[in-house]
Amino acid sequence: MAKILIVDDAAFMRMMLKDIFIKAGHEIVAEAGNGNEAAEKYIEFHPDLVTMDITMPDCDGLEGLSKIMEANSNAKVVMCSAMGQQAMVLDAVKRGAKDFIVKPFQAEKVIASVNNVLNN
Repeated sequence: MAKILIVDDAAFMRMMLKDIFIKAGHEIVAEAGNGNEAAEKYIEFHPDLVTMDITMPDCDGLEGLSKIMEANSNAKVVMCSAMGQQAMVLDAVKRGAKDFIVKPFQAEKVIASVNNVLNN
């Protein structure tokens, strides 16, 4: 069982991911709505893994990823992207993201990605 921080500005997206992770036996330790909150919650809760949306107001997922990587260069962050955000995904990988999952979420792909990142 992993402790997970879910970051997305859309509450329904957080709910979808939460549902997928809880059914797979993981624990949601915190949720955040932008990159600044994500970094704060990461430092506060020390999750095993973070799912991070790319497009968010105030502080986007790329900035949030950079802040988390500054706090812990070994952080395991999986980016969540909509179709057509390939350039942003590549940027995220350069900044330290371990994988990415594409919206709309498919439970089996989300779990496969998360398990892969947690086990490496």
